[in-house]
Amino acid sequence: MKKLYRTLIAGLSLPLILLGCGTTPASHYYLLSAPAQQIPSGTSPSVGVGPIEIPEYLNRHAMVYNRDGNRLHIANFDRWAEPLDSSILRVVRLNLATTLNTQDVQAYPWKKSSRPEYGIAVTILGLDANDESAKLVVEWHIRKPQSDKTLMRRIDTLQYDLPTGTVTATEVAAAYSELFYQLSNKIAAEITADMTSNSDTAAAP
Repeated sequence: MKKLYRTLIAGLSLPLILLGCGTTPASHYYLLSAPAQQIPSGTSPSVGVGPIEIPEYLNRHAMVYNRDGNRLHIANFDRWAEPLDSSILRVVRLNLATTLNTQDVQAYPWKKSSRPEYGIAVTILGLDANDESAKLVVEWHIRKPQSDKTLMRRIDTLQYDLPTGTVTATEVAAAYSELFYQLSNKIAAEITADMTSNSDTAAAP
């Protein structure tokens, strides 16, 4: 009986010992980033960014990649250091500030008394990475909050090729940063074109 009891205790203890020896992998945290550029010195144009809307499947701390068509991979230990919509807002503001050389870039919502000349709303329709590339599908539009006029609305697909091999979280964060830099350049180009057009109209006799 004692021998049976000792055998039973040993059998129950072994899984607990093995469980205690295991460790949970450490989480790694990543940020979107804007290219290092000279600090803007101008104050015009005034620009407002937001709202930023993202799909629910991306609304999580863990990075999400597409695998095999409709199957998603959630990288539970590769995590965003801040909510993804907040990260997108931050880098787009930084990108537009440097590209347009203006320090007057504010986040939505803004006060009626300080409505910007241009307001940019961004809706992420898809953001994904696989072993070949990262892709952003995005709807964006530019408004003029001071006159409540829509300047333009567009849906774009942007792509960034990744190094050959299994994708890593570091590469994904860098690739997504590049995609939002491309988007910011498109937005800045439209604002610059509108400012030039307005300037030419005002200068015409």
